[in-house]
Amino acid sequence: MSRPHVLLSVAVSIDGYIDDASPQRLRLSGAADFDRVDQVRADSDAIMVGAQTLRSDDPRLLVDSAERRAARIAAGKPEYPLKVTVSASGDLVPELRFWHYGGDKLVYTDAAGAPKLMARLAGLAEVVDLGTELDFGALLDDLGRRGVDRLMVEGGTRIHTAFLAADLADELHLAVAPILVGDSAAPRFLDPADFPGVPHRRMRLAGVTQVGDVAVLRYLPKAEPV
Repeated sequence: MSRPHVLLSVAVSIDGYIDDASPQRLRLSGAADFDRVDQVRADSDAIMVGAQTLRSDDPRLLVDSAERRAARIAAGKPEYPLKVTVSASGDLVPELRFWHYGGDKLVYTDAAGAPKLMARLAGLAEVVDLGTELDFGALLDDLGRRGVDRLMVEGGTRIHTAFLAADLADELHLAVAPILVGDSAAPRFLDPADFPGVPHRRMRLAGVTQVGDVAVLRYLPKAEPV
């Protein structure tokens, strides 16, 4: 058993925001970049988002392309990747679209949140109690035991911050959109944290791709400091 390869995927404005402060979701990417993300989802065994993202965006979190889903089936995989979320509070309602589309769903929580989630999500998702705290290393160990080789993490801020602060991310896809947000009330890609080796540790830039008007930077976070 080994932990899955963890790929963080995020779209940001030039000034580092992942959304604005309005009630409507800010679309940072265009059609070409959404299609790229759909391919990354199709290549993954599991896709993960945090509870706050579920509450604010209500995503279905699917592979949209019928051809990519057919290719997964032909390769002996489920039509859709496993969908994963994390909640310490247990404050997730069964009406969210996340539970009603796609294949299997997992919710990781702690001992305090487990009873509430098990009652609310009975028949919709498997609830995994990680014990006294939400340990992301233990979460990855559990996914590894389930046969997950590639985990795509789509946010939000707290989840991305947790993976990078714990040095658990293997790859980062940073799609930079050519817009500015400039609102201190808007969410950023990361929260302040005690990241390993900061500020001298440098990620390795493994590739830069233009996708429409978006620049996609591929970084390897675990690169050694120089």
